[in-house]
Amino acid sequence: MAADDVDLGPLLERADQGDPAAWQELLLRHQQRLRQMVAVRMDQRLAARLDPSDIVQEIFMDALRKMTDYLQDRPLPFYPWLRQLAWERLAKLHERHVLTQKRAADREQRWDGALPDESAIALAGRLLAPGSSPSQVLLRQELRGRVQAALAQLAERDREVLVMRYLEQLSIREIAAVLAVSEGAVKSRHLRALQRLRTLLQSYLGEMQS
Repeated sequence: MAADDVDLGPLLERADQGDPAAWQELLLRHQQRLRQMVAVRMDQRLAARLDPSDIVQEIFMDALRKMTDYLQDRPLPFYPWLRQLAWERLAKLHERHVLTQKRAADREQRWDGALPDESAIALAGRLLAPGSSPSQVLLRQELRGRVQAALAQLAERDREVLVMRYLEQLSIREIAAVLAVSEGAVKSRHLRALQRLRTLLQSYLGEMQS
């Protein structure tokens, strides 16, 4: 059993024995974290059509259908497995509701998990040193494009480490499970990405304030 699932041990054992109440409790314990993950990742065009809570309910239905297979193999700690289902559900929803109009030009286009502007701004606000960032209004109106440009300069997995750590609040161990890498690799990526993004953002702020 993965270390992150130690406190879930009794529930997982009950669920493995077919207790539906245990299945339900496993899901409800992670409901808020899952809703946060969905809200962080939702494109504004999708958010205009669907509420994160409704999407979480769809994810729960997916999880209930697949719970027996999960409990048999337990390929990931429970929350990273649940998050993986959330990612798959979000990809389907983005492709159905957001990318439909683009399919005529590119039928192979898929959702790439790009961070919405509001989430990018929230990440920047958490990473900038106190006192170095302008007002929230300035961030939202003038730095939006620059924040996205800074994020685009990071390697995809480095960027994902920051998003999972600071916006989704995943532990190092959980991030390692999601990315299928060692905890040491996650720590190295985290430090590298944090330093790089802070440097880029502070540079942009300096240009604006000069």
